[in-house]
Amino acid sequence: MHEAMLYEKLDDGAVRCDLCAHRCKIRPDKLGVCAVRQNQDGTLYTLVYGRSISAAVDPIEKKPLYHFLPGTTAFSIATPGCNFRCLFCQNADISQLSKEGGKEWNRYARDLPPEKVVSLAASYGCATIAYTYTEPTIFFEYAYDTARLASQQGIKNIFVTNGFMTPEALDAIGNDLHAANVDLKAFTDGFYRRLCGGRLQPVLDSIAKMHDMGVWVEVTTLLIPGENDDEGELRELAAWLAALDPDRPWHISRFHPDYKMRDHSPTPVSSIHRAVEIGYEAGLRYAFAGNVPGDPHEHTRCPACGAAAIERYGYRLRNKLVGGDKCPQCGEALAIVTA
Repeated sequence: MHEAMLYEKLDDGAVRCDLCAHRCKIRPDKLGVCAVRQNQDGTLYTLVYGRSISAAVDPIEKKPLYHFLPGTTAFSIATPGCNFRCLFCQNADISQLSKEGGKEWNRYARDLPPEKVVSLAASYGCATIAYTYTEPTIFFEYAYDTARLASQQGIKNIFVTNGFMTPEALDAIGNDLHAANVDLKAFTDGFYRRLCGGRLQPVLDSIAKMHDMGVWVEVTTLLIPGENDDEGELRELAAWLAALDPDRPWHISRFHPDYKMRDHSPTPVSSIHRAVEIGYEAGLRYAFAGNVPGDPHEHTRCPACGAAAIERYGYRLRNKLVGGDKCPQCGEALAIVTA
């Protein structure tokens, strides 16, 4: 057990957690929304510090990050728990385990302290460590300590996140966070409240703050038929991203029925293509189709000449850039972090 960061003590032994935008008020012996942070006698503890439920070497394209160190690998870790309850979650077996399985989750986790994570990442030749699969905000202390050690060894750190953290959490990790893929699940507050148990505005605030901090940010939207695929909503979302920075890559991923939304149909590929078009129409320079291996919209195309600067098939690159971040056809500088 490890004392939590970023909380305040309240009256009657309660505490307020300031890591995510729920800002849970937690009474003695109770848990926060994530079910992995507990008030014990007026002190807030994280129950998942150093307790990994998943660890793997992934292509960075799986995060998905297409324009941050393309072609490299990320050592990926997660603990149980999440501060959302998305009805369409594709990792519900681990993200919701702390809520639905009680403390049984502990028997599925294993000790993997920060020093070991960094050592493994280095031994596998990974350029980055990704805090992913579940929400890194709920294992922030574990990620924070690991990220600091990783930075000292020249290994970059990535959050794959729902973006529902507080500004204080982002300020705390500071320069030790180098890139993030943020799920911008929809562009209406109603969607977030009804299907995720969250709110939209804190996510938008986190994306903007990370961008201002110099963190490389890519955004993913899982397109769910009848829920967040309205063209007007997609135009608003794309316009917001383009106004923030037209070089922000937008990944529009195909939904497959899962968890508590098995009654929905998979997203038509035509809807993914239309969303990509909307992204370009809004002024974005890079928009991608996700979960559609072999689709022509998986490639990075030069915004100046249209040539395929990086070709992909799923998570595999067919070719890498030659000469750093320049288009091999016309020499245009592309918005890609290569080091």
